[in-house]
Amino acid sequence: MNKQVIVRFAPSPTGYLHIGGARTAIFNWLYAQKTGGKLVLRIEDTDVERSTEESIKGIIEGLKWLGISWDEGPYFQSQFIEDHKAAAQRLLESGHAYRCFCTKEVLEQKREEAYKKKTDVQYDGTCRKLPKEEVEKNIEKGLPFTIRLKVPEGNGAVRFSDIVYGDIEKKYRDIEDFVILRSNGQPLYVLSNAVDDIRDGITHIIRGQDGLANTPKQILIYQALGVPLPKFAHMPLTLDSKKAKISKRKHGEIVAVHFYREHGFLPWALVNFLALLGWSTVDSRQIFSKEELLDAFSLEGVNRSNSVFEIRRDDPKFFTDPKALAINSHYIKTLPLEELAPYVKIELEKAKIWDEAYETEKRDWYLQTLDLIRSRYHVTTDFITLGRAYFSDDYDLDPKALEKNVLKHEDLKEWLPLIAERLDKLDEYSLEETERVIREVAEELTVKPGVLINGIRTVVTGQAVGPGLFDVLMAIGRDRVVARLRKTPILWGQVYS
Repeated sequence: MNKQVIVRFAPSPTGYLHIGGARTAIFNWLYAQKTGGKLVLRIEDTDVERSTEESIKGIIEGLKWLGISWDEGPYFQSQFIEDHKAAAQRLLESGHAYRCFCTKEVLEQKREEAYKKKTDVQYDGTCRKLPKEEVEKNIEKGLPFTIRLKVPEGNGAVRFSDIVYGDIEKKYRDIEDFVILRSNGQPLYVLSNAVDDIRDGITHIIRGQDGLANTPKQILIYQALGVPLPKFAHMPLTLDSKKAKISKRKHGEIVAVHFYREHGFLPWALVNFLALLGWSTVDSRQIFSKEELLDAFSLEGVNRSNSVFEIRRDDPKFFTDPKALAINSHYIKTLPLEELAPYVKIELEKAKIWDEAYETEKRDWYLQTLDLIRSRYHVTTDFITLGRAYFSDDYDLDPKALEKNVLKHEDLKEWLPLIAERLDKLDEYSLEETERVIREVAEELTVKPGVLINGIRTVVTGQAVGPGLFDVLMAIGRDRVVARLRKTPILWGQVYS
């Protein structure tokens, strides 16, 4: 009988949840879901100086917003420090570790000598060879010591098969006897991480490729403690367009999950995009529902080559990877309106232009308007920038559109108010009647209908492009359309005053 798959997402709360961490969480979550396994959330908060409650809250909120659920936790690594210390003591007692009394000064001197001799800068095992009596005397003297793991001697190697990178080997001689417990009694990450994974029954460790360097050491700890090894799958790194690793320090909040939430990304669109960073299917699909992604996902589909996440700092609208925006735009266009509506509500509330009637008597209008205008939008914030005129009379006019479609045709000062009067007197305000009026006025004035249509669109919506004008006029409504067209002459005074 196969053992149940148990995976873990173990972030350090030293900052916000960034897209690299989110991708790791997504891959672990997908694998747990796909195999009927469990996902453990473990907060590795032993870096007291850098870990913060705010970061912990941000990580948990970010995962929940993305829709990433976990089955156990959140556990906090700091709660299990005594377990880590006890493991170090067991390794000491079993002869798999030893006390090292070398001071920082001695170790620094050894490193300098190694540099001069151009030899490997590794601990030379001085204290590994200390007689038992000398060790006991040092303890009696109260000399501080670290605890180091004994790496096996000889020509052997740590060997393991990574699900992504295949067979990997690290010679014993290339691994120094590494510290697992500091002189102040605090365990190092490499020990804490291994002990926690053993306690939580982790069967598969799925993490970034930068964790690969620690894997041989963790395997040695597993072997010294006499427990079965988990399986490993290391994901390729995510790089920016200049081939630099994506990081909080280098790239700032633009690689934070909350940045994408605040800038109008839909949760599943971001999950969909992040899943494609370093993973693909044989048919190179780009769009997946949750069910489709779970069905298609496999660790064998993870690529070895690094993925690229493009950041566009010079373009505030298209600030991120074009593929990410394309995927988000797809979901804005295709998501059922009842599912899209709450996300737009959030933006309207933030902009202070939400109307509670959109949940009651104006519900049909609200949904129909979202459906009308969403086809050109990339992010939900577009509904309060490009689409603000549908929800508020306080909206900006795009300067380029204003210059091209209105100000260069000074006769529109009179023509657009004329159209306003004709629309106001209509017995029936409908698609057919509004179009008839505008085309009749164009014929009377011997002007191309496009001049009037473009001018009306710009004045009424603030934009040069959008849905069909007559659909727009229906959505905005007669009273607001008429009022906006009547104000047209004011535009020249505002611009040229």
